[in-house]
Amino acid sequence: MSLENDYTSILRQLGEDPAREGLRDTPKRAAKAMRYLCRGYEQSLEEVVNGALFSSDTSEMVLVKNIELYSLCEHHLLPFIGKVHVAYLPAGKVLGLSKVARIVDMYARRLQIQENLSRQIAEAVQQVTGASGVAVVIEAQHMCMMMRGVEKQNSSMVTSVMLGEFHENAATRAEFMNLIR
Repeated sequence: MSLENDYTSILRQLGEDPAREGLRDTPKRAAKAMRYLCRGYEQSLEEVVNGALFSSDTSEMVLVKNIELYSLCEHHLLPFIGKVHVAYLPAGKVLGLSKVARIVDMYARRLQIQENLSRQIAEAVQQVTGASGVAVVIEAQHMCMMMRGVEKQNSSMVTSVMLGEFHENAATRAEFMNLIR
């Protein structure tokens, strides 16, 4: 059974006619879209980073703010959309700027819950850079809460993960939080 056939079956079970003009190619398009939205399963951290790690004497905070986030909730397969802030304290190595966003995308393009996504991003940046600290904050709106269930349109969820110096040092954590406001 293919993903395309599964979407055809879903349309039938919803009471639709997959052969009608507007739906004729929908199973194919939906399967292609789902493969794209879940392409993170086909990527590895090593492939995404691709050696873009550079020696550096800096130990000051590196912060990438407002990284766009698109993911699918693993409970309802509905989108959650928001932004991610990622910071780290280099310990001899810095990561190519675009690679931070690529790490976010790799984990976001898997079926997720926001809490786990925050931790996966933080641990990946830590693993790759060997940083003395990593901080990740995600703020997102969840369609599973907005379109169904409680239907709260103005709700958002904020999660954070603080590793190393960001966890242990209140001043470092406060500096990060002030910078992302």
